[in-house]
Amino acid sequence: MSAGDQKNGGDKPKEAAVWPEVERAECLARGAALKWASGVFCRPEHLERLSQYKKRESQRTASIHTRLKSMVQSYLEGVGWGLEQLREARDQLRDVSLTLKEAGLESDGNTDCLTSLEKLRDVSINHRQLFAAVSNLPRLYAIRSMVLETERLVESRRLLEAHARLMDLERWQDDILWQLHGAAGTAGSSLSSEDKELVAKYFSGVRQLVDALGKELWAVVSSSLALARQNPTPFVSAVRIVEREEALDQALLAERGGTPASRPLPAGRPRCWRACFFQVLEEAVSARFRSVSYLHTRGPGLAGHLSALQHAVMTDLATVRHLLEHCVPPHYQLTAAYLRASHRCLHTHLAQVSSWDLESGEIFAVLNWVLHIYNSPDMMGHPELVTETERAELGPLISTEGLEQLQGKYVQSVRKSVSEWMHKALQVELQDWQRDQEPDTDHEGFYQTSLPTIITQMLEENARVALMIGESLRDQTIQMGLYEIENLLNRFREALVEFGKEHRREPTNSKNKFYLHYLLASISNCIILKKSTESLQQQQSSRSAGQFSRTPPNPLAALDRAVRRACRLVMDQLLLELQPFLPRLLTRPWLVQGDPVPKLCSILESHLDLYGRVRPPCRQRLQEEAQWLTVVEYVRALMQRKLVCRSAEERRQLAQQMLQDDQLFREVFHSLESDASVPEVNPLALLPVLADFIRLKDPGMLTLEVSGLAAKYPDISEEHVSVLLDVRGDVSRDIRGAVLDLLEQSAPPLPDGYRPIFTDILVPPSTMAFCLPTAKCA
Repeated sequence: MSAGDQKNGGDKPKEAAVWPEVERAECLARGAALKWASGVFCRPEHLERLSQYKKRESQRTASIHTRLKSMVQSYLEGVGWGLEQLREARDQLRDVSLTLKEAGLESDGNTDCLTSLEKLRDVSINHRQLFAAVSNLPRLYAIRSMVLETERLVESRRLLEAHARLMDLERWQDDILWQLHGAAGTAGSSLSSEDKELVAKYFSGVRQLVDALGKELWAVVSSSLALARQNPTPFVSAVRIVEREEALDQALLAERGGTPASRPLPAGRPRCWRACFFQVLEEAVSARFRSVSYLHTRGPGLAGHLSALQHAVMTDLATVRHLLEHCVPPHYQLTAAYLRASHRCLHTHLAQVSSWDLESGEIFAVLNWVLHIYNSPDMMGHPELVTETERAELGPLISTEGLEQLQGKYVQSVRKSVSEWMHKALQVELQDWQRDQEPDTDHEGFYQTSLPTIITQMLEENARVALMIGESLRDQTIQMGLYEIENLLNRFREALVEFGKEHRREPTNSKNKFYLHYLLASISNCIILKKSTESLQQQQSSRSAGQFSRTPPNPLAALDRAVRRACRLVMDQLLLELQPFLPRLLTRPWLVQGDPVPKLCSILESHLDLYGRVRPPCRQRLQEEAQWLTVVEYVRALMQRKLVCRSAEERRQLAQQMLQDDQLFREVFHSLESDASVPEVNPLALLPVLADFIRLKDPGMLTLEVSGLAAKYPDISEEHVSVLLDVRGDVSRDIRGAVLDLLEQSAPPLPDGYRPIFTDILVPPSTMAFCLPTAKCA
């Protein structure tokens, strides 16, 4: 191996260590080549094309080498050009450094000359100031007379001339200050306090003139609505002055507001009189509202006050649109500005009005004005104002929360009034109960009093008035009315209870002569109130049902309780009138004469005749209750064991008399049986069943008879059957035991909808417990 080879061989490990990527790339290339070759020459016949592949790869390798050489050559040329530029830059920097060093040496030698130049500059500044003072002496001598003349022009409202003089004075003041300040070369320096005080002393009246002119301008703008109808010239002059000032502000800001070294702005600039113009306009609108707002605004005068507001706003808007709008530039959009100002003032004023302790009528006037009148074609919805209103982007006159609070106050106020009226109506109703005459009747002949008419009309009227505002308020008012009806009915039911107690304490009192009649009138009143309540509930929106309270009112349940209480009192009165004749039922004299039943029927007929004065369906309900009461009391008398049969003939007579009584009762209640609403279990059907039980000749058949009786009346107990067996007087101990055992084993449950009869009939304890058999004790 040669030395060169040794040298090259010794460099390979070092080169591989420096460029590990080269070795890795070479391995990847070899691997890829082997993979390609194994795929191309997989068969011996493929080796014939080896020379072609070798030639093609050689050409490709030569092309790659050529491109690499050209690329490296271009990089080397760029590096050489850059090195050349760096050498030239180094030479130029060396020349500049030498030049700067020479300039510094020359500058150090001219230090003494700078002192003499500073003295010359001071002399030049003094000369310029003296020259400015001499040239401005005529102006300074004329300042006093110009100030007085301008004041006279302002006082006589010759505003344009006054403003021109004022602009001259301000320009003189600004020029003098700038001349004293110095030329542009000394713009960074500032005036001494003595110079400023001296200029301010000469121009002391200018500031007062500005204030006086502004005061006069704003007075003209404030009275623009009145001036527009008489002489709009002062207003036009005021607008022109405002536009001049605005243009001057913009020009000064553009010229001098750039950098701190620029010429300073004159004192009091920018004035922003255009913004002040709109502010004064809004204050004028607010003052105009205040002139109307607190005059007769409480009580009945509030509706008139709102009407006056509407008239004032629309009159002012017409003046602005037809007169003032033509006196200002188009970009002022004066009508939209006045709309916004009026809207804000109205918003503030109505918020104040809403905070007062208003009555329901006043709140209604405010809500109606805000929700309907304000946006109607008579006001902001006017066809000629629609475009301006959209441009002004007016928000709601009262916020949603404010409207909800106002509606809540309205409902509470109406509720207080309704509660008071209902209380008064109930007191009148209680007084009517003490009258010594029958209740009034309607065109159909039904009893009634003034209570339901008052309540119905009041609630319907409140709902109708609330609907004029909106469905939400109508629903809240109806909800409130339903609560009050429920409270009224609860008090009404309590009053009925007290009425009944008073009557029971003094049943013969002359004041209670028409006690039953007014009970029946109360039931009819409840029927009318039920229809009114259902009508109110139907008027409510379905989405608002239960929305306003977690516990919705239930007046229908209160109505049902009141009706049931009144019906109970009516039945108590019927029982009270029947009571003197009930002890004679099912006794020996009754068996012979049948005396008390006709009298009972007479009382029932009179009661049923009065029940006809009650509105359906309570009329049928009372008739049914009277029928049940009659049968229950009749069977209760049977359960007293006042009559025990001694023979089969007595059992036949007892059964026959019971059937006769049943026939009398049926004749009394024939109208109920002819109605379609007959109950599933007719209580009068019990009397023939009991008569057949007593009339049965064969005691051995009692077991079957009791089985049928228990199937039809599952609430019958062993005590009731035992009394019936005692009344027969011929039942042996064995048969009694078999019957009672059968009844105990076959006690069926009460079916749904079944109204018990025997449950209300208590069996008194037997006074002959040790007398057996019962027939001998009789």
